Amino acid sequence: MGGIGIWQLLIVLVIVFMLFGTKRLKGLGADVGDAIQGFRKSMGNGPAEDDVIAQVKPQAPLKADSVQQAEHQR
Repeated sequence: MGGIGIWQLLIVLVIVFMLFGTKRLKGLGADVGDAIQGFRKSMGNGPAEDDVIAQVKPQAPLKADSVQQAEHQR
């Protein structure tokens, strides 16, 4: 008694989906996620851009011979 059961939650979710639709709820979820990410960055707990850039591995430069062979095969 007094607690919210699984059936009450399911009924509320069905009503919310009927009122707002899945597209609007998906957009709302994305907006909330962006807001949380922005908040974490401002508090200093999120990944810094330099850290993200450092994780990307640079590609090795192409050799001129391999480029010429690829163009020749076309």
